[in-house]
Amino acid sequence: MECRALCGACCTAPSITSPIPGMPAGKPAGVPCVQLDERMRCRLFGRPERPAFCASLRPGPDMCGSSRAQALAMLAALEEATRPSPSDTAAPRNP
Repeated sequence: MECRALCGACCTAPSITSPIPGMPAGKPAGVPCVQLDERMRCRLFGRPERPAFCASLRPGPDMCGSSRAQALAMLAALEEATRPSPSDTAAPRNP
């Protein structure tokens, strides 16, 4: 499967915790990456400065669905399902 024209869901829905050129702290979920161009294509595609997370994404029916809206919903659900719980990120307590 190839990327859908004018989609960019995978560059919007997930959070990215590694630095992105123009977004040194990464990006929160639901925020479009600054590297998306006017055609919703990644300006960093195929370049070494593209985050490893982004390079690991592969378009497919299970991630992209049949529309941009479906892709955004599916990726948002995946983001929510894989978000660490507050107890996973809390500092350990001293006994």
